Amino acid sequence: MDIQTLSPDEVILWQWGFVKLNYTIVYTWLVMGLLVFVSWLATRRLSSGPRISHWQNLLEVVVGAISKQIAEVTRHRPDRYLPFIGTLFLFIVTCNLLAVVPGFHPPTSSLSTTTALALCVLIAVPAYGIASQGLWGYLKLYVQPTPLMLPFNIVGELSRTLALAVRLFGNMMSGAKIGAILLAIAPLFFPILMHVMGLLTGVIQAYIFSILALVYIASATRREAEDQPDTDKE
Repeated sequence: MDIQTLSPDEVILWQWGFVKLNYTIVYTWLVMGLLVFVSWLATRRLSSGPRISHWQNLLEVVVGAISKQIAEVTRHRPDRYLPFIGTLFLFIVTCNLLAVVPGFHPPTSSLSTTTALALCVLIAVPAYGIASQGLWGYLKLYVQPTPLMLPFNIVGELSRTLALAVRLFGNMMSGAKIGAILLAIAPLFFPILMHVMGLLTGVIQAYIFSILALVYIASATRREAEDQPDTDKE
């Protein structure tokens, strides 16, 4: 991708009318396929015995770490949140880590991808809130502590969705641009350093996006957490 290219959306591989196939779509499906393949490798020979495969061991470590973080933030059992939050984190972190591979352009450096992820969070927050508190119980959150807060709460819901999308896009796009500039200036000195920084930044951004989504969901279900102080903390 040329240094002047701001987004993989701009690189069109094929077009027929208004239908376009660009780097964002291609690499998004590539990441999805990779995650499905690794999941198949990790789960095809699951065992509860003393000897387990390396893939299963890796899977248990990842799932355990995500579950622990979910439990600490929500004070609920992590089972209900793990599929959504785990998928968000794994997709974003895989996209970001693969950015160090020559020729790979992370979908997370596209505003369309980060917007789609943020919209998933926008839908998930009321879905979890309604599932845990009922429709009326969730809607009452928008008029607390006073009905005058209704427009402000709605604007806040939309603005934090926009912030999620722009934050991830801005960090990934700016990181890629800065790396490209530094590599063009000093190609013999910066490659290793930029790869290490890219890996670290990718993991941090995936964690921030996922933890913010989790905080928003926990806020929408906080009344249930207050009603169940003991059983869901274990």
